[in-house]
Amino acid sequence: MDAAPGTTQRTQRRRILIVLCLNAALIVGLVVAGFAANSVSVLAAAGDTVADCFGLIVGLIAIGMRDRDPEDPRAQRPIAVAALVNATLLLVVVVTIVLEAVSRLLAGSPPVEGLPIVIVSVITMLVMLAGAVVLGRSAASEDLHMRSVLLDSLADAAAAAAIAVAGVVILLTGGLYWLDPVLALVVSVVVAVAALRLLVKAIASLRGEDVDFDDD
Repeated sequence: MDAAPGTTQRTQRRRILIVLCLNAALIVGLVVAGFAANSVSVLAAAGDTVADCFGLIVGLIAIGMRDRDPEDPRAQRPIAVAALVNATLLLVVVVTIVLEAVSRLLAGSPPVEGLPIVIVSVITMLVMLAGAVVLGRSAASEDLHMRSVLLDSLADAAAAAAIAVAGVVILLTGGLYWLDPVLALVVSVVVAVAALRLLVKAIASLRGEDVDFDDD
């Protein structure tokens, strides 16, 4: 049996807050590991996590505004605005990552340390998966913001897994440093695609169009 609307609204706030705490806890570790390993892919993950935190904070504000009068025809507009802000922040992060990754490739890909990359990436993957579990499968069909947070958590977990694999390869071979910026570019493409889809949905919702949560 589906949860009552009021119950769903309360659990949304609680779930988003938990995911926000999980993301915030990761930021320092990702930044420290990124600089320690000289890894642009790990720093890219840190930038993505910072953007996610801002998006989650905006989302919490939007949920609070919506829940003041959920029967209002415009009640979902703050959610669409939150999704729009989230998508924009992600695209800004993508541009920054791409510029740094291309710069490193052109400069000859400086050495990176594989072990810190593996450790922090595995931890990140586990934390992101935990966040997805907290959100639950129902988040995919609750509203635009909840769906965006769930998809972003799963995408971040997949990206972290890929970065961990690259770290293992670098650690075992003692080389192939170009994998780091190349993987950062791959992560950028994944994030950009998700951000653009979210941007389109948010704009459509702000225009008053019905948004299909199950077409991705």
